[in-house]
Amino acid sequence: MFTSNVNKNDLVCLSHLRWDFVQQRPQHLLKRAAKDRRLFFVEEPVFDNGTMRLEIAERENGIKLVVPHLPAGLGSTVAANAVLQEMMKRLIATHAIHDFVLWYYTPMALAFTSDLEPRAIVYDCMDELSAFKDAPDNLKELEGELFNRADLVFTGGQSLFEVKRLDHQAVYCFPSSIEREHFLQARAPQEDPEDQKQVPHPRLGFFGVIDERFDIQLLDKVAQARPDWQFVMLGPIVKIDPASLPRHENVHYLGPKNYQELPQYIANWDVALLLFALNDATRFISPTKTPEYLAAGKRVVSTPIADVVNPYGVRNLVEIANDSDQFIAATEKILSGDEDRYAWLKRTDEFLATMSWDETWDQMASLIDDAVRRKSVPVMRVEKQVARQAGSAVI
Repeated sequence: MFTSNVNKNDLVCLSHLRWDFVQQRPQHLLKRAAKDRRLFFVEEPVFDNGTMRLEIAERENGIKLVVPHLPAGLGSTVAANAVLQEMMKRLIATHAIHDFVLWYYTPMALAFTSDLEPRAIVYDCMDELSAFKDAPDNLKELEGELFNRADLVFTGGQSLFEVKRLDHQAVYCFPSSIEREHFLQARAPQEDPEDQKQVPHPRLGFFGVIDERFDIQLLDKVAQARPDWQFVMLGPIVKIDPASLPRHENVHYLGPKNYQELPQYIANWDVALLLFALNDATRFISPTKTPEYLAAGKRVVSTPIADVVNPYGVRNLVEIANDSDQFIAATEKILSGDEDRYAWLKRTDEFLATMSWDETWDQMASLIDDAVRRKSVPVMRVEKQVARQAGSAVI
């Protein structure tokens, strides 16, 4: 049974992402956070025809996964937020969550948590959510309010940091990191997964969410231009019509895969791809899969996403391609084996040696503990002063 460290504040996380969807930044960070504190991961509500309730399940390291269920016909957002507000109060009372830190991934959660009294507030800003498809109209407004309330703001990449640091006095850049040992497995021979076995070589692979950030046109052009190349696409398709994706004999959509399975797939690829379109939704992204591909020992071709160009492109760790012709040329260069792979791998490993989700969380935790201490000191002084005055009065 998981036992929390009583010296650490509980962490209550409000997220727009589902814990069991795909392994991303929140899972990497929070499963580490949960090793020495209680952690409650509160997802956005599910609207269904069941009873109104808080569904609570347990995940790795004792993480409490909290899913609010609301009636499908509840009606207005105001009504839903009123119910969620009461649910949060019930959660805190039921689980005796007294000294806690609020950790936000979505400013929208402010609508039902603004009355809570945490020891500190953290906003882990991993994306420019207002630029995403179907973003709520009031998201920017609520983000502004969150900046006013937050003690700390973390950003998921350098380009996002450059923008957000103007909005808050304590913004820290924590780019995507890596579990190196997990992806190093892909450098050793791995048995080909069943659904990939029949795909010929050369294989060009991508894993991740396939949504409005995915460059459909680029994949279509390259797949048609090089029918001898096989494109393996792993991941869920969301927020776009699956019918809009290229449908060629050499493009293989194998669906979502478990994080634990990824090294087995990647090990049997010839090139790894970062197929991101250049649009508002990708302007500030810092793809976690970049260092993961590299740790797997795969050469990478990417579109010119800012946080891929710098640091990976400028260090000649990733090939950057601005259009389909450059994409084809960069891939041909890799497949030809012209470049000294040993020298590239040495540079890659030297760079990756500086990256670790463990180290990232340790730095974040230190900043959070400092923020809690700074806010607690004045309160403690006042309490002591009141106690002294009360003692003097008795005498």
